[in-house]
Amino acid sequence: MCGKLFFALDTCDMKRILTLFFLLSLLSLTGCDGLRKLAGRPTSKELEQKLSVILARQEAEHQAKIDSMRRVEQALADSIAVMDSLKQMRGTILNPSAMGGLYTTKLDFRYYIVVGAFTLRSNAEGLLKRVQDAGYTGTLISFRNGYNAVGVCQTDHLPTAFASLKKVKEEPFCPSDVWILVNE
Repeated sequence: MCGKLFFALDTCDMKRILTLFFLLSLLSLTGCDGLRKLAGRPTSKELEQKLSVILARQEAEHQAKIDSMRRVEQALADSIAVMDSLKQMRGTILNPSAMGGLYTTKLDFRYYIVVGAFTLRSNAEGLLKRVQDAGYTGTLISFRNGYNAVGVCQTDHLPTAFASLKKVKEEPFCPSDVWILVNE
């Protein structure tokens, strides 16, 4: 009976069956990747590679955020340590607003070690010359309340300002009431 059914099929049916058999064989041998490749779609290996690239990029971005947060955390810890050290040294940090605000148009740095403040500008200029003669770069800072201050060791980094404060305190031109100006 099987033989009669096989011979009863015409050539067109036979081609369809063979084509179907070939496609099923191809699918069983190559899996979905063979059909994907025939259709011009990415294979599972290519998809895995793309996924690993995406995951690596996301991991790098995540690590960069963690590193950034660690740097901020370290900067805060350093600033707290400096503030504690200043407190132990009985040091002072003042904002220009505590002196009535700046009369000087603009200061370029965030921190200045102030080694003197005078109502007479000529006294401030005299100290500025002594500071410069000692090898420091000094800045004349004018406040709205009429005081003229001499700032040295300009920096944007608080731990650097603190280290400079300790160094400047050893200079002969430095008074005992030296302080740090925070230009905010």
